[in-house]
Amino acid sequence: MPSFNSFHNKYLDAWRNSSLQELTPMISRDYQAREIAEGKISDFGYEESIRGWEQGFTFVKENKAEWELKEIARIPLREHETMSVIFAKLVINGKTLKTGNLFFQTFIYDFGWKLARSYIEAGIPSSQMENNSLMSIPGKSF
Repeated sequence: MPSFNSFHNKYLDAWRNSSLQELTPMISRDYQAREIAEGKISDFGYEESIRGWEQGFTFVKENKAEWELKEIARIPLREHETMSVIFAKLVINGKTLKTGNLFFQTFIYDFGWKLARSYIEAGIPSSQMENNSLMSIPGKSF
């Protein structure tokens, strides 16, 4: 089985490069997602996801923007399943936007690694994530 780390680095590179051509084959046709934006819940699948990536990548290219991606955690869930937690924000004309999106993305290995599920919190203030470390709960451990 190919390394998740190698796959994930290619995935992040495709995202940073706003390459729909590279990213699309990395997403499962059975993909399901939930996004929370301004308190509203939106559920969507593969086709809507591809349209969303296309719109986002077009915006980035038209505005000569760059993606700033911060991987917060990489969590093995099961033998062939890994979650990556990523905070994504845009930089336009050297200025970082004040909000970004927090992605909880689950990848599954089934004849190749694919993005299978996402939970997305949109519009998170960047200041909330700047000095981020996962908060520990006193007296709790796994």
